[in-house]
Amino acid sequence: MAAENPMESLQEEATCPICLDYFKDPVITNCGHNFCQVCISQCWEGSDRDISCPQCRKTVQERNLRPNRQLANMVEIASRLSLQANKAAKGAGGDGVCGEHQEALKLFCKEDETSICLVCHLSQAHRAHMVVPVEEAAQEYKEKLQAHLKTLREEREKLLELKETGEAKSWEYLTQTKRQKIVSEFQQLRQFLEEQERHLLGQLEKLDEEIVRIQNENISKFAKEISCLSELISELEGKCQKPASEFLQVRLSAKCPSSPHMEGRGLLGSVRNDPSRPQVNVTLDPDTAHPDLVLSADWKSVRWEYKWQDLPDTPERFDTALCVLGCEGFTSGRYCWEVEVGDGERWAVGVARESVGRKGEISRSPEGGIWAVERWWGQFRALTSPETPLPLSRAPSSIRVCLDCDWGQVTFIDAGDEAPIFTFPPGSIPGERIRPWFWVGLGSQLSLCP
Repeated sequence: MAAENPMESLQEEATCPICLDYFKDPVITNCGHNFCQVCISQCWEGSDRDISCPQCRKTVQERNLRPNRQLANMVEIASRLSLQANKAAKGAGGDGVCGEHQEALKLFCKEDETSICLVCHLSQAHRAHMVVPVEEAAQEYKEKLQAHLKTLREEREKLLELKETGEAKSWEYLTQTKRQKIVSEFQQLRQFLEEQERHLLGQLEKLDEEIVRIQNENISKFAKEISCLSELISELEGKCQKPASEFLQVRLSAKCPSSPHMEGRGLLGSVRNDPSRPQVNVTLDPDTAHPDLVLSADWKSVRWEYKWQDLPDTPERFDTALCVLGCEGFTSGRYCWEVEVGDGERWAVGVARESVGRKGEISRSPEGGIWAVERWWGQFRALTSPETPLPLSRAPSSIRVCLDCDWGQVTFIDAGDEAPIFTFPPGSIPGERIRPWFWVGLGSQLSLCP
């Protein structure tokens, strides 16, 4: 293998990889490569992405470019050597012979930095100059170049070490920043949960106060009704003691206004096992179901899932309240259907007007066109205005809904033991099309019995 030409190696080290000419104002990147300052600036001009080294394609930052003065000195020396070699080649015809005296170029003039022959050294032009043998001059320049090359390589190694250290520190910084972000987010979440706890506890306290208030009102109302009924019983008992002729002439009249609680209990006798009140086969209307409600394939059961279904937003569909209507509608006659509520903690069943509101928040009350009972966690309530607590002896697993369109009345019965739950009095429901109504909350499922 031929020996490497030192001059060619020097010229290669002093050449910019972009313009392929000697370096002009050389700069070094953080990946250890050198370019002309103008060449690298033009190469990156107009780039809207991360800039990279043209030689190794690693991402670099323009502000990290540093002038490489050692390389600039080496380029200057290489340029002068190249110029001297060209002069010598031109003077000697390119064969190492002095063009003027036809003698071998064995000497090197340090003053003029050119190779000369022995005759040139004795001439007037070079007699006073410092002259050394060509081999000695070449060795001297080689040593200088080797020193510069060593300095450049050491500088490149330092830059590579700094680059690796910087990447490690950057990764450590990013990891620490991410950890701090997670801790901050958990602190915010903890603060939010504490605020929610205080808010819910405040609501529970208000709810307890409201329950006590309603219980006191009901106790007072029941006491008045009991007193009124006691007076009526005493009056009727007195009239029953009268002679037959006098008793038949008496027209009985009640002193007390009718009680909705007594009306409901008195009417339940006609509801139970009434052959004129058929049990209808009710199905759920998927076109009205809220997107969070999932219906079974036979439209007989519904449950809540935390998953918004991509359903068309039609005028018939509930978009805020977790409701669904039955397909069937009733305008006259008497009907019953049963709903399995299971052990769910949040549900409501009843009836609603055909024109009940479907968009936004709705009023779950007779004023909003809904007559129903509900379970809200451990409490049972009738959705009146205001709501009426229902002190049930046990939680029903199945509820029978009895609708009398002719009387405008709806009654709710525990289908398990036939115990009455609540009755909206006659005339409560207007004379328009009425449909079954269902509301399903978290963790509950409602199923229509066959």
